[in-house]
Amino acid sequence: MTPPPLRHRQRGLSLLVALLALAALALAATALVRSVHTGSLVAGNVAFKQDATAASDQAVRQAIAVLYAKLSASTSGLDADLASSGYYASADALLDATGAQLGSTSRKLVDWDGDSCAAKTSGTYASCSYAPATISTAINGNAAKYIVFRLCDAAGSASSADCAFGTTASTSSSCQGEINYKNGGQCADSTLSPYYRIVVRVRGARNTTSFTETIVHF
Repeated sequence: MTPPPLRHRQRGLSLLVALLALAALALAATALVRSVHTGSLVAGNVAFKQDATAASDQAVRQAIAVLYAKLSASTSGLDADLASSGYYASADALLDATGAQLGSTSRKLVDWDGDSCAAKTSGTYASCSYAPATISTAINGNAAKYIVFRLCDAAGSASSADCAFGTTASTSSSCQGEINYKNGGQCADSTLSPYYRIVVRVRGARNTTSFTETIVHF
């Protein structure tokens, strides 16, 4: 009678290799899950950002409508500051509209949240007195505010202030060939409108914040 074959004892090396392979597979699966999760977050954040930026277009339209109404009521309707409407008749070189553009402690901030810039460290800015106008109705669930600055060095009539105008070729022989931003390429009695800078802040889902800037003239 033939004796049964002897069974060899299992050695620990094969078990160790199996455990290492299992650990490697677990790490790979975890990395894949994290990658998919991160990708979803990035895609979601980009979508929210795009939605907030798109909403700013409607805010700009409302700001333009307000400016046009003021000018239609009176040609001097935008010669002075209208802080309650988020309008300022001059531009400030030290303005930091987003709160992250200038590093100088002399910068002047916009009080976007109506809390005197509480989120900013004291001593990192000179003032927080510029007040924006609020869009009363949410735009696709986004809260929008805007502030407007006339691109002049001082308030008052645009003809007496140093303002930025659109450039067009002059048709008058008295200033033929003179094209610059101060007189819009026209003679001193030009009736061209100065430029207006509209800065919009939109805050949407997940605290997504978007800033846009639009330059217009009438």
